[in-house]
Amino acid sequence: PASLPDAGAGRHAGRTPGRRSKGEVVSGDYDLSVIGGGPAGMAAATLAAGYGLKTVLFDEQPAPGGQIYRNIESVTGKRPDDLAIFSDDYRHGHDLAKAFRASSAEYAPESSIWEIRASGTLGVLRAGKARQLRAKRILIAGGSMERPVPIPGWTLPGVMTAGAAQTILKSSGQVPDVPVVLAGSGPLLYLVATELVSAGASLKAILRTTPRNNLWRAARHLPDALVAGNYLWKGLQWMRLLKAAGVPMLGGVTDLRAVGDGTLDGVEFATGERVQRLDAGLLLLHEGIVPNNQLAMSAGCEMTWDEEQFCWRTVTDDWGATSAENIAVAGDCAAIVGALLAEHYGRLAALDAAYRQGAIDGAARGRLAGPERAEITRHKKVRRFLDILYRPARKVLVPPLDDTVICRCEEITAGELRQVVALGCPGPNQAKAFTRAGMGRCQGRMCGLTVAAVIADARKVPVADVGHYRIRPPIKPITVGELASMEGVGRDVPALDGSPNNAERRGPRDRGAKKDLND
Repeated sequence: PASLPDAGAGRHAGRTPGRRSKGEVVSGDYDLSVIGGGPAGMAAATLAAGYGLKTVLFDEQPAPGGQIYRNIESVTGKRPDDLAIFSDDYRHGHDLAKAFRASSAEYAPESSIWEIRASGTLGVLRAGKARQLRAKRILIAGGSMERPVPIPGWTLPGVMTAGAAQTILKSSGQVPDVPVVLAGSGPLLYLVATELVSAGASLKAILRTTPRNNLWRAARHLPDALVAGNYLWKGLQWMRLLKAAGVPMLGGVTDLRAVGDGTLDGVEFATGERVQRLDAGLLLLHEGIVPNNQLAMSAGCEMTWDEEQFCWRTVTDDWGATSAENIAVAGDCAAIVGALLAEHYGRLAALDAAYRQGAIDGAARGRLAGPERAEITRHKKVRRFLDILYRPARKVLVPPLDDTVICRCEEITAGELRQVVALGCPGPNQAKAFTRAGMGRCQGRMCGLTVAAVIADARKVPVADVGHYRIRPPIKPITVGELASMEGVGRDVPALDGSPNNAERRGPRDRGAKKDLND
């Protein structure tokens, strides 16, 4: 396309992209399959399609935007007055979505990926139908998820994550009609509080669990953070708005507990030696975000433990390529970088995909990557400061009370995990056999980090030595009926464990007997 820089003499050079189908996948073979409709996914799909790659974007949501820009098209078009509630960063998502919609990339909304293989095979569930598709390259851009915050009482109705409240506000404009308490640590806590106040919610307090010594550890990285952009300025603006609204902000909070008989009616906490209680109808918890890397784990991508962010992240090269053949990862699902950086990482992965498939040459790839890398270098300066400042307290990462539920699906407590460690259980995967922890509907997404942290603490070893859950397909829930009607595969397919398929099991005599019976 004329709007794109000269890409060099690639095999796709000069190709005019065809029109993208409106929400329908028309073919099972793609040059690039992108998973996730957030900033990294939209930016990557738009750029790749512009260089002539046959591209599809699979999105669990009904419209592009991901979590950070959720429902941006609808809010802009149908609820423009609500834009004042959200930050300027949210409005930027409309530009990304508009460019994506104008591209030739195919879009498959409301699609779940239940299987992914390094060979390039994807299991897709959409509109109640399962199918397998192939792609020469797969880009996982699934974003992040909020770190689960297991505290006593967190399973009570009336306890949610801060991000969940933000999702409801963006999706439908609904505002809590009961007194709200926010508790935890991290920038999103204050952003959500600001948005709720702007929308008219009643905030009783913000309970800050950030350890006080974090600030001193982070202070030496403050000069870099100040030149990284307006990140800190935005934070100060949120604080000023909350102060002007009269929202109390209590620091040094520990020992959070949600209390109530069948439903939440209050929050108990400590500040120093003093134990306090606040009546509340809604408690919103937040302790930062972590990579949503289950897809990468299931594909066999190499992982590394990030002690500062206290989470697993996917090992990638400078272009997002992983240790798994044909698979790249970009954005927060590789490592937490934020929405603006995710967008640039997505474009780098798209340039690499175009280079690998001959759409651009190596010199063009390097030249076109220059502006993206410059922006990454500038914005990334704030990450070290934020990661250290908002690292959760030890009591958050390793709940001290034995009766705290860790695995919500199977109702496994911290005490039960410590008991099986005493019996010889060495890690999360073995804990499944001992307790069923991680075997529920979420497959360990909500408990995996905490289960590993509790086991590592009980064994007195680093979390990296304990490991993480092995993720196996189906990654997302799928029914037997959906599998039985699967499209895109033959009757005889290789078994996942490498054992012979039905045709291979039958010898010559068996096949002959089968033929005779058919005759």
